[in-house]
Amino acid sequence: MSSRSPGRLPRFLTLADVADVLAVDLNVARELVESNQLAAIRIGEAGQWRVEQDVLEAFIEDQYELRRREALFAQQEFIDLPEITARD
Repeated sequence: MSSRSPGRLPRFLTLADVADVLAVDLNVARELVESNQLAAIRIGEAGQWRVEQDVLEAFIEDQYELRRREALFAQQEFIDLPEITARD
């Protein structure tokens, strides 16, 4: 990653930066971009992908929210089972 100020990411991140932040393989970061799950732009003649820091942060927050909703839905699936909801 770029060595600006400690703890501060540059505005535009490479896919390697994204993979590092998400702690995933570079191919996973590339797939997120190519499948449009993570918004990115192509820069320069070589068409290198770049992801804005704010976009990556929003993606991470969205993933937490998605997981929270999935957990709530999973709980609701079994709410009518007396074995789970019975109180002593």
